[in-house]
Amino acid sequence: MRKVLYSRFGDEQVLEVQEQPTPTITKNQLLIQVKAVSINPLDWKIYGGQMKLLSASKLPKGVGIDFAGVVTQVGPGSIRFQVGDAVFGLLEVFQGGALADYVVATEAEVARKPTSILFDQAAALPVAGLAALQLVDQLAAVGQGHEVLINGATGGVGMFTIQVAKKRGARVTAVVGPAGEQRATQLGEDAVVDYTKQDIRHLTQRFDTIIDLSDKLPFKAAKKLLKPRATFINMLPSLQGLVLSFLHNIFSSRKRRILILKPTAAGLNTLAALAQDGLQIPVERVYDLANVRQAYQETSRGQVKGKAVVVLG
Repeated sequence: MRKVLYSRFGDEQVLEVQEQPTPTITKNQLLIQVKAVSINPLDWKIYGGQMKLLSASKLPKGVGIDFAGVVTQVGPGSIRFQVGDAVFGLLEVFQGGALADYVVATEAEVARKPTSILFDQAAALPVAGLAALQLVDQLAAVGQGHEVLINGATGGVGMFTIQVAKKRGARVTAVVGPAGEQRATQLGEDAVVDYTKQDIRHLTQRFDTIIDLSDKLPFKAAKKLLKPRATFINMLPSLQGLVLSFLHNIFSSRKRRILILKPTAAGLNTLAALAQDGLQIPVERVYDLANVRQAYQETSRGQVKGKAVVVLG
């Protein structure tokens, strides 16, 4: 089978499509023929060597986290899925390896693909969708009437975060570039700020939650926009950031939190239900496996807004 691997850290040029043996499964595992794999910023941070403490540095290593495909084998003890089931899910976040013709997953790592969406849409859902659920429901506990600011609102995670926050009854202000205004409006935000025309640090409004998906809003600047009891969340986990957040939260009512994605089967099933109920999953661009380097080059350089997906035939 084909699999994308890298044997050294670097840019997208380290990625190679290689022939590998089809994996075998054991108890409680599923063998899944992959139809599509989503591209995430975590991918290039990992193969670029920026996440060695969390992902380990043993090479060679596969790339790709979330996927959609069809179950081709069911191991002993697996009872929820059958051969032929269309599924979507994700592998262990910092290990990857989904960009391959076949992957091995446990039942806890996948859910049934909603019949209302295509494989490329399903592949775009797990990482970004689970991140949105965790941001809105767990880290911020967004509820009816909450004022939420999302900085970087029309990227992959932002598109889902807007929609989930709106479903929870929040009033959402989306911070976007000029090209993102129309998309944010389509996703249901209440107000749009074009950061090229207005510095959000000078907004007079105060928010219950600020979610920084762009990594360009320091907490020192963000806390001036927070209500007295409010939450600021950013997306890039680091040991220093976790320690500083812990110490800060002991003494302040303005909480500082960092997203560390924790996939669950319940979360995947919630996403499946949301998708079946009309959650928008805009796939901006689709690539084939032969163009995987181009796919990562364009997405990592910001040439693709929203989600990009690699299809495997």
